[in-house]
Parts: sequence; structure tokens; C-alpha cells
Amino acid sequence: MPELSVGFDLLYEQKFAEARGHFANWASRNPEQPFGEVAVAASYLFEELSHQGVLTSDFFLNEKRFLHGIDGSPDPERMSHFRDAVARARELAVERQKTNPKDGEALLALTLAAGMESDAESILQKRHLESLKSMKKANGYAKEFLAQHPEATDAYIAPGIANYVIGSQSAGSRLVLRFGGIHGDKKLGMEQVARTAENGRYLRPFAKIILALAARREKEDALAQRLLRELKEQYPDSALFASEYAKAVSVASDR
Repeated sequence: MPELSVGFDLLYEQKFAEARGHFANWASRNPEQPFGEVAVAASYLFEELSHQGVLTSDFFLNEKRFLHGIDGSPDPERMSHFRDAVARARELAVERQKTNPKDGEALLALTLAAGMESDAESILQKRHLESLKSMKKANGYAKEFLAQHPEATDAYIAPGIANYVIGSQSAGSRLVLRFGGIHGDKKLGMEQVARTAENGRYLRPFAKIILALAARREKEDALAQRLLRELKEQYPDSALFASEYAKAVSVASDR
């Protein structure tokens, strides 16, 4: 789907409105496919994360912000558009499941929608209980989807982020979460994100930046540098990737 690929490339260049235009056009021509609305939702979420400086080492290396969310509040209009797109994606997915409960397009859309909701609730809105509920939903959908389509590695991003973030919590917090049926494992989380970073279709660059920033946290300098160099070369007009690569190189040279 070339138009979606073009849209995601624009998204990773931080050209959010242009990316959204491609996604909306594709969605209007494929009204029964929920992925178009998933992509629209992703454009709003990625824009807000970018605006808040979340996808940077400054955020990831700040324990308070990484574990508890942004300072202040997200843009209400952008978040409203995000929630509307997620709701439309979910409606389309549920409609497809009426015909086939195991519909792959539906399960992927539900996985990514719940994963994005969890990220928004945790990082942007600081509604951590709601985030955990969404995280459990995303993990459940991902497990069901990947059982049928193990090659569709974009779906690993949702459980991967969940495992890494939960695994980064204090031992006491993880113990409480385990009673709620939520387990965290930083190593497994990075391995899952790496599967998307290596073979993902649309979310490969997003997985690379997440994995690179996690690698910065874990002091895996060579991995962080490699991923950020690849992103900088793939998207030379992106100030974000160039800046993060320069920081990774600078920190490694100081050690």
C-alpha cells in the first residue's frame, strides 16, 4: 500500500499534517479497513509525543518523567482528534469481527489502537490505571493476532513497549502489578521491539527510535548509535534523529 508507506515516511519526518492527509485519503477509499483510522490516530499521537519531547533521550533518561509522564497537559484538540480516530478504527474492527471473529485486519487494528491508548493515557494524560487496562487489552489482541500471523512483526511493538515500561518500574510496583496479572520484563520488551525494528512494515522506524532510546537507558551505546545512525540516514531532513544521534555519539565518547 504505497500511499500508506508515503504517509508513514512523512510522519517520521515530522510532517504530521501531510502524513495525515495521505492516511485520510487512503481511509476514505478503503472505508471497511480499520488500519486507515489507526494511521490517522498514530499521526495525532506521534505529533503530540513529538511536541512534548517524549521521543528524546532527555525524556527517556529522566526517571521521573519516563515513569510518570510529561510535565503539564497534552493539547486537548489534538487528543480529541486522536480519540475520535481510535474510536472509528475500533468500530470498523468490531464490524469486521461480526463476520469473522479472527479477522487479521481487525485484530491488528485493535492491538495498535489499545497500545496507542495505553501510551497516551500513561505518558500524556498520566491516567496510569486506565493505561494498564488498555495495555492488557493490547497484549491480549497481540497474542491472538500473532498466533495467526507471526510474520506481521508490527504487532510486537505494543507488548514490547508494555514489557519494557513495566519492567522499568520499581520492584514494589512490579509486585503490585503482578497481582493484577501484568508482568514486565525489560529484556523481553527490548527483544519484542527489536522484532518490529528489524522487520516491521510501517512501524519499523518508530520501533527503532523506541529501541534506541531504551538502549540509551540501558547504556547499550553501540546499539543506540547504530539505530539512530540508520534513522538519520533514512530521514536526513529529520532534526529529531540527527539530534539524538549526535547525543548518543557524544555520550559514548565521554565514557
